Amino acid sequence: MSKRPFYVELLDLTEFSRLVCALERIPRTCFSFMLDGREVVSVQMDLIKERPVNYFIPNSKYGHYLSYGFKTGKEDCDIVNTIGNPTYLYSPVIRVKSLPESLKPSPPSETDPAYEPLELEDLASLLKLSYGFEESPFPLFAFPDGTKWQVGVFMNFNESDETSYFCHVKIDYEPNKPFLKYSSKDGIEPSFVGGLSEHGYSYLKVIKLKGKHPLIKA
Repeated sequence: MSKRPFYVELLDLTEFSRLVCALERIPRTCFSFMLDGREVVSVQMDLIKERPVNYFIPNSKYGHYLSYGFKTGKEDCDIVNTIGNPTYLYSPVIRVKSLPESLKPSPPSETDPAYEPLELEDLASLLKLSYGFEESPFPLFAFPDGTKWQVGVFMNFNESDETSYFCHVKIDYEPNKPFLKYSSKDGIEPSFVGGLSEHGYSYLKVIKLKGKHPLIKA
């Protein structure tokens, strides 16, 4: 069976920068290469039945680092040549001359693995699940689904279980803020916010896709 990776497109550079840098103890390394005739930057985030799941955006700007930080209270990101701002996070960009066949995407097939959708009751349940397994919380991915939006996290509950799940909630509005804020102490419902400046709260980053996730079963 082919072990070639899947490639899933994100909305834009800001979403990609947030994915590889925000709330990470050490920013993830990303790779730049040609994919289907386009220059892209990409990062691996998951495995599904031993096949890598990579997220990418088209990008033709040359630089050694992807920078991410906040400027006047808003997210600020770019592809740059030097590490110049000590308050920003920097992801190294590894430039690949050409992909070997094993890293190229294969045509979609009916036998491709897929995530099982697992719908949760509310955002509070999603938050607790996202924080339950690793030191760094899992990112939340969001995409439109008809008149609603799905927001969720990809998980495998048991290493011996080959089934991977998209644990999600459906909401009636587009999540236009990049983080989900909550506190386990004040009982206030989770809310989408634009930054990380409020003390005493925990945060999850929300990453928007270009379209519906291609690996989730209908």
